[in-house]
Amino acid sequence: MEATTLSYDNLHNHGELFANMFRARHRTFIQNAKWDLPEANGMEFDQYDTPASRWVCVHKDGEVMAGVRLTPTTHRCGIYTYMIRDAQRGLLETIPRDLLNFEAPVDPNIWESSRVFVANEVPAAERLRVQMQLIHEMVVSARNLGATTLLGIIPENSPRLARRVGLDCIPSGPVMDTGGSRSVCVTISMATKLH
Repeated sequence: MEATTLSYDNLHNHGELFANMFRARHRTFIQNAKWDLPEANGMEFDQYDTPASRWVCVHKDGEVMAGVRLTPTTHRCGIYTYMIRDAQRGLLETIPRDLLNFEAPVDPNIWESSRVFVANEVPAAERLRVQMQLIHEMVVSARNLGATTLLGIIPENSPRLARRVGLDCIPSGPVMDTGGSRSVCVTISMATKLH
């Protein structure tokens, strides 16, 4: 099992990994969670999958086991910026506007973490190890990108897991229903040491 951070600059070095990550997202969010998201050729994507983003993948033999997208809060493409801010601005009808207890930041040191998943195919006995690998690579990548803070929407019970591994993960909004699951906005400090 290995972890790779993909960008438009290094896609050519990783064969099918980028496409496989979008296929894994399709299985996770469209097939299994039944979310109504853009799709093409068995891949899930949206307006935030731009050259400004990075994608962290945990994979083994080309099969994507887990992933997360990192997007700078300073990015803008047409009317869109990043998911949390756009929801707060009323641009995303499926995410409540009051998801965050403060105005969504635009700051070069704050990145958004979104589309976090662990593939359903990952056996229960391996899930924690896969999650730990994903969290570790996400933190390393975010720090390398200059992030001091991540802002994200995660399952309601995930802040406890994050704190168990040493992440300073603070709920920053109300618990909300996102596509049939209970989620919460969090801020994650990149200053803490992972266990």
